[in-house]
Amino acid sequence: MAKVISTLFISADGVAEIDPDWHFPYFDENMGRAVTEDYDSADVLLIGRVTYDSFAGAWPDREAAGGDDAPFAKQLGDTRKVVASRQPLEFSWRNSELIEGDLVEAVAALRADPGSKGVLIPGSISVVQQLLAAGLVDELRLLVHPVAARKGRRLFDDGDTPYHFGVAATEAFPTGVVRVIYTPAAAPGKVGYADVTDQVPGAK
Repeated sequence: MAKVISTLFISADGVAEIDPDWHFPYFDENMGRAVTEDYDSADVLLIGRVTYDSFAGAWPDREAAGGDDAPFAKQLGDTRKVVASRQPLEFSWRNSELIEGDLVEAVAALRADPGSKGVLIPGSISVVQQLLAAGLVDELRLLVHPVAARKGRRLFDDGDTPYHFGVAATEAFPTGVVRVIYTPAAAPGKVGYADVTDQVPGAK
């Protein structure tokens, strides 16, 4: 079964809506390596309309320009891109297609496709939120920036049920960015203060 992987740049206070002012000062070769690893893990990109519009408005031109980022731009262009949108779209970027029908059902089918290497969701907060609620995110890869953005859309919305995760990997970069890879985990057992009093500082 193909993994569904969410990759996000995020601030220390949980904002996943990127502001270039707090994001790019922390982008270095370590973050570039992490991004490369994320994109190399999948052969399908799953993105929302807003993310698609942003990518399609930039990467084809960067590929054509032939600059330092042209190889990555070509990789994005060559990759199958599946777009979640509530309105019809006309695609100008190659290998792009619109999800037909329900998002959760479509992603479950992509995940079960034996011919798929993996499905990567870059950005696309609303898509990630829906798939987290449906239990369809296999890895949550966060690049946590050492800044409190204090404004912008956060990854986790309000809800009645907590999400629990296991930590598959962590890495701290010299910039202060911390890369964390989370995987879904079962909720821990019920524990109250009386159960942990022996762990309180100074307890005997």
